[in-house]
Amino acid sequence: MLAALDGLPLEITTGRSSTAVTAVLRGTGSGWAVLLRADMDGLPVQEATGLDYASRTEGTMRACGHDLHTAMLAGAARLLSDRRDRLGGDVVFMFQPGEEGWEGARAMIDEGVLDAAGPRVEAAYGLHVFSTFEPGFTSRPGPMMAASASFAVTVHDRGGHGSAAHLARDPVPVAAEMITALQTMVTRRFDVVDPVVLTVGVVRAGSRSNIIPETARVEATVRTFSGDSGQRVRDAAVRLVRGIAQAHDVEADAEYLEARPATVNDDGETAFARDVVRETLGDDGYATMPNPIAGAEDFSRVLAEVPGCFLALGALPAGADPSRAAFNHNPHAVFDDSVLADGATLFTELARRRLASEGDRP
Repeated sequence: MLAALDGLPLEITTGRSSTAVTAVLRGTGSGWAVLLRADMDGLPVQEATGLDYASRTEGTMRACGHDLHTAMLAGAARLLSDRRDRLGGDVVFMFQPGEEGWEGARAMIDEGVLDAAGPRVEAAYGLHVFSTFEPGFTSRPGPMMAASASFAVTVHDRGGHGSAAHLARDPVPVAAEMITALQTMVTRRFDVVDPVVLTVGVVRAGSRSNIIPETARVEATVRTFSGDSGQRVRDAAVRLVRGIAQAHDVEADAEYLEARPATVNDDGETAFARDVVRETLGDDGYATMPNPIAGAEDFSRVLAEVPGCFLALGALPAGADPSRAAFNHNPHAVFDDSVLADGATLFTELARRRLASEGDRP
């Protein structure tokens, strides 16, 4: 990352607690700054695309397109550096690690990225590529992506032999009942217009077919779009699994951990970003997103501090069927890198035009 910025007129600092990189470009104005963000994570996924530029690191893949984000922001840094004498303020480039569950945005905020230029940034912008979205940008005012939380239950009691289940307290069928009950709870307790998504991704129990284990563990991800739903699903899920455990006379430990808030776009900044896309790339370059995405993003922590907008950028390869293409995080996911120019251009124009509007302030 540092090599890509080498030679540019940037004030660069690196993270104290992570591999973060913050770069500040000084414009000709004073007192105003905007922030542009890209994340840099890979994922613990074994790449199966077979491409000649596939990951060379065993068990690691840029399966969410973050390498494109980083390249776009590095490109914008170069473009804006060439135009620094026409910038009405400063630009903070936020190259963020740890988006995939490691609280990278929080770490960078704690270390001062929002104030890296001196004054707190006036606005913040980020984007994310999606391998199944048609080319073009899309976003929406208000909630754009979900809040996320993790929910885990460990059922435990007396193990035993599979042939004498009556002498044990089998946690496996209890855990299975909890999974089914949690899915039913979501569909019957929450309004479909304020959706809740609960997906069990881990079920772990036992070592042999004839051994009743002492423990069974279920782990789930939970996505919500409002604070009310987030609190209600937490209370309901914990109460439900404890009730099922009590009914079966076993013990259950429930853990509910909130990971990140919903990504909420500012109305004004979203309208501004929409107009910049259309004026720069044409009217077909932007479509209003009809519904929020149930994925979560820790750029939400930046937007909780300053107004801004997060946008999705379609990176479906040419000729691919969006209904059959592999989605982000899939080992077969492929992103069309021809969108790099549009991403770098949008980052550049968002900063340039936003700083121009700040420069008009009295």
